Amino acid sequence: MSLSEYLNKEVTLKQLKSGGKMTKKQYANVIGLGLRGINSESKLLATQSVLGMIKKVKHVVEIKA
Repeated sequence: MSLSEYLNKEVTLKQLKSGGKMTKKQYANVIGLGLRGINSESKLLATQSVLGMIKKVKHVVEIKA
């Protein structure tokens, strides 16, 4: 499922990996998405800005519709 299919829907994000090896920008995106550590979850409305943040850290998070 591509990210554009989530647009304007509520999505649940779960952080799967640690932030230890991320760049500062990637880590800032993870924090901005409301994730605080491994296995933390956050529910957000999938706007274009949120989808852009998810795209930058898609290797770290799991998306559920």
